[in-house]
Amino acid sequence: MATRRDELRRQWTELAPAWIKEARVGRNPTRNGLLDPPMLEACGDVEGLSVLDCGCGEGRFCRLLVERGARYALGLDLCESMIEAARELQSVRDEYRVADVQDLAFIESETFDLAVSYLNQCDLPEFETNNREVFRVLRKAGRFVVANLHPMRSAAGGWYRDAKGVKQHVILDNYFDEGERSWEMMGVRFTNFHRTLSTYIRSFIEVGFLLEGIVEPTVGPEQLAEYRELDDELRVPNFIIYKLRKLEYRTVDDIDESVVLEFLSQALARLHYFKDNWKAIQARSN
Repeated sequence: MATRRDELRRQWTELAPAWIKEARVGRNPTRNGLLDPPMLEACGDVEGLSVLDCGCGEGRFCRLLVERGARYALGLDLCESMIEAARELQSVRDEYRVADVQDLAFIESETFDLAVSYLNQCDLPEFETNNREVFRVLRKAGRFVVANLHPMRSAAGGWYRDAKGVKQHVILDNYFDEGERSWEMMGVRFTNFHRTLSTYIRSFIEVGFLLEGIVEPTVGPEQLAEYRELDDELRVPNFIIYKLRKLEYRTVDDIDESVVLEFLSQALARLHYFKDNWKAIQARSN
């Protein structure tokens, strides 16, 4: 009996030829025109970093990060065709592997400085396991950048149009009804998952991530000049980017005793300073 994982692989295998062709042309409005700039900004300076790309497809974003100075990038994807295409353009600093990002048992703990998930978690039936696994393989203070479908747009609904077919507003309905949603891309029928904003954020926090920021990507004049089809992005957010960081300390047991002693030593030194110089400090304040 086919599992959800098998069905996901089948869908992406069917889509792979058209997807790879579009990626190699370099004109995907959603990715090249809308999401790449805020994703790269969220990743920040990657010079010398080791990077994990969950759901790398044909490797495009891995290659971008390597071009920007990443020391090593590992791309994982469930679709063999995508990984084969990624390896065609592989350099000495990027590597690709067929793998389920919900199970990273083959990766040692605290291996990577940065992890990215570029429109991948919406495809995962158990995205929480991906969060836990990414948290484990990130080094302390490592970062996780997640681009996803905006929960407002992955819920049931769509554009309401007037009698002339002009878009008036987006219909938002069944927002709290989480689960599978079916849609079509490049002629292939896909199933992915709608979850509420609170479900995503709760999972990140419960795993141990610090939510450092949220970005709802939109477009500017330069992007619109090249990609006129993105004009809807000025009206409603279709995507969302979560900027996460692995907390250095989750429990008291995680704290290095030497760090605590150094902190207490510095605090004690400050107390002695104020005690010895209190009169002079008061005189200056008056």
